[in-house]
Amino acid sequence: MIEAAVKITLLTLLILILAATGGVAQTIKVSPTGVNVDASNSTSVFLTYGPVVNRRPAEAYWCGELVPASPGIGLKCDPGTVFGALPARYNLSTASGNLGFTDIMSIPPSVARRAYQAAQVGANAAFFYVRRFVSDSGGPDEFVAVTCRLTGGGASVPFALTDVRVTFAGDTPVRLIRPGEKAPLIRAAIIYTGTGRLKGRWEVVLPGEQPPEPEDLLPEAALPLERRGGQRRYTQLSRFNVFLPPTGQYVLAGPEVRRVPTMLEGPYLVLLRIEATDDKEGDSDLTATGSGPDVVHSGAVAGFPMPVLRYFVGAGEPVGTPAFILLAPAEGALIPPGQKIDFAWAESENAALYRIEIEDEAGNPVLSALLLPGVRSYRAPSWLKDKVSVAPLRWRVTALNQAGVKIGETAWRRVRLAG
Repeated sequence: MIEAAVKITLLTLLILILAATGGVAQTIKVSPTGVNVDASNSTSVFLTYGPVVNRRPAEAYWCGELVPASPGIGLKCDPGTVFGALPARYNLSTASGNLGFTDIMSIPPSVARRAYQAAQVGANAAFFYVRRFVSDSGGPDEFVAVTCRLTGGGASVPFALTDVRVTFAGDTPVRLIRPGEKAPLIRAAIIYTGTGRLKGRWEVVLPGEQPPEPEDLLPEAALPLERRGGQRRYTQLSRFNVFLPPTGQYVLAGPEVRRVPTMLEGPYLVLLRIEATDDKEGDSDLTATGSGPDVVHSGAVAGFPMPVLRYFVGAGEPVGTPAFILLAPAEGALIPPGQKIDFAWAESENAALYRIEIEDEAGNPVLSALLLPGVRSYRAPSWLKDKVSVAPLRWRVTALNQAGVKIGETAWRRVRLAG
């Protein structure tokens, strides 16, 4: 352990000497400058850069060795030791304040594994995450590196969520519930690194409410400090505050079933909202980067949005398969101007085709479409509102077998178009 620490210290000193002799002083700093990472699993860390002036972030790489970035500024990855690039789906980088920039360094297991294999054959036990910044004024590119120290995991690694699955009991992905029935139990299976308090709340999006944006589903710790209070809030079902030991797995119980609403027909979303907590292993010091006066705590960070759990409440008067019912929009729903219209229904057993029919109030056909099995929703074309002369509309779905014979049919349901 002492020899490894000495090696990392000497390596850091060498990096500083190389950077100082690169011809141009480093201007962008990062916090933290070094973190412990799990050698066999994913690790996510909240990073803050600053001051970022007249520059914009570009790609980011992991590598085993650094070389001078000349004619650029700083140190960049040695091309022969690159372990991988930050996947686009994990790129949550964003501007923060006037001079700051935040980034979620989500290290895939494949990168940690390659770094570990390199260390086994004599390479240093540390590797690097390097973000390139491009000048807007024609100046040289600037490269900023974070040292990643391989460990066996445990409490020394930042507290981060690496995988989350929210399900009903029995792992049913989408649940159909009759009005007034109790919803089944809800749970969240969580895989994580480090140790800390998992705090947050369960919320529900009711039929007709504006659905969450992608940023609303991110854990609070994945956002810059000034945007952490701006996520859209919905009806709260319950709160939780539990301590997670460094074991890596936990099953979080959902809200009490009596609190899960099932009276109003339509689609519902159950949201798992994760709040930021203190975690010294993942602290980001804004004062060190010149981008703020505080230390940002980012316990329970994740490089991805939390999954949502969908369920539908509907009565209907189905013909054929009992579960073949309309799901959304709800009976009598009002569609605001400019909002897209998505029709959804439950699956009918043995259906080879679905036929959706839309009529005006006088019974005149407005639109009809055939859809393949497995497709259980249909987005109406933009011209639908222009074609309708009498409101409201009514719609239904018919299930057909291979011979084109009707095997199921939902009841008609009305929908109103505003404007």
